[in-house]
Amino acid sequence: MLLWAEARMKVEQKTWTAAEGWRETAPGGAGSEAQLVLLFGATARLGAPSAMRQIREWYPEALLVGCSTAGEICGTAVCDDSLVVTAVRFLRTQVHLAQVPVGSMEESYAAGAALAKALQRPGLTQVLVLSDGLKVNGTELVRGLRANLPDSVGLTGGLAGDGPHFQHTVVCANGVPAAGLIAAVGFCGEQLHVGYGSVGGWDAFGPERRITRSRRNVLYELDGRSALALYKEYLGPHAAGLPASALRFPLALRGDEGRVLVRTVLSIDEREQSMTFAGDMPEGAYARLMKANFDRLIDGAAGAARAGLERLGSFRPELAVLISCVGRKLVLQQRVEEEVECVREVLGTGPVLTGFYSYGEICPSGAVTRCELHNQTMTITAFSES
Repeated sequence: MLLWAEARMKVEQKTWTAAEGWRETAPGGAGSEAQLVLLFGATARLGAPSAMRQIREWYPEALLVGCSTAGEICGTAVCDDSLVVTAVRFLRTQVHLAQVPVGSMEESYAAGAALAKALQRPGLTQVLVLSDGLKVNGTELVRGLRANLPDSVGLTGGLAGDGPHFQHTVVCANGVPAAGLIAAVGFCGEQLHVGYGSVGGWDAFGPERRITRSRRNVLYELDGRSALALYKEYLGPHAAGLPASALRFPLALRGDEGRVLVRTVLSIDEREQSMTFAGDMPEGAYARLMKANFDRLIDGAAGAARAGLERLGSFRPELAVLISCVGRKLVLQQRVEEEVECVREVLGTGPVLTGFYSYGEICPSGAVTRCELHNQTMTITAFSES
């Protein structure tokens, strides 16, 4: 039996949809004193000037931070073409914002390093990063952050989405949402407690193949053959829908240490016969195709919630940020809300749930203590203040 410590933070939530306009989905008392507002929405909704003016009117002193999505999470509902606004007022925690523009994937490591250095200050406990989903190599971004943050600082977040289109993602960093932007929020204070977890739930199939030619996150050859041609062979009729159809068939990546990370395709190049992934595909590693297992995907979401709850110990979660992969959403289809409902069952009715479907998730996983870029996982960051 868990004995919850008294909560200190206040969280409230509002949602905009075309059918209902603005409505309050979680009254929580943050009000005009909120220090942080998380915004997750479709690209068009997030960029609407009238919406941003309204949000600023409600929360005049808050940092407005968010990104475009491949679906929005509000409580146990999963929506498209909506805008979810979650405002937080802390009692004993300070929040700080850093942002860095990127023009190409080659700048990802330097961007991560710059963000980490900009957030350095006494009492830094946690960093939440939201990144452009198409112009950033997530592996290099995480490496840059990790190399320049103290080991004691937690790091979670995700890559912005654009539905199944893979054309244009934006990030909001206390201003007009823009492409090619990375925002990071630093949380400072000994009274802030954070739990996190990241779990997948895909099944591997087919032979494991060695990566024989790659350049960072661009894959050219597996076992000396064109990776794109091999991928198309396995996908069969689904190959016509690349790169979006690849979300249903991610690759399991196994390195020298035996750790397995999941990678999905961002784009393909027919001329170069290459595939660009959200994170690195290092030469010498082994890759294997994966496919969906509905029940395991849903169980994975519950497992991520349990991991987050375990890290919080006796502290009751008041806010949970859920970042799940667009590939899971496309596979689960009408069952997609089941993975969010499983999270609610584990965390209980107390915390406000917000989040989005992404092009990549950032979180430590399982026994791995260092943070990694993941694809096709449900990642949960749960916050509590004492």
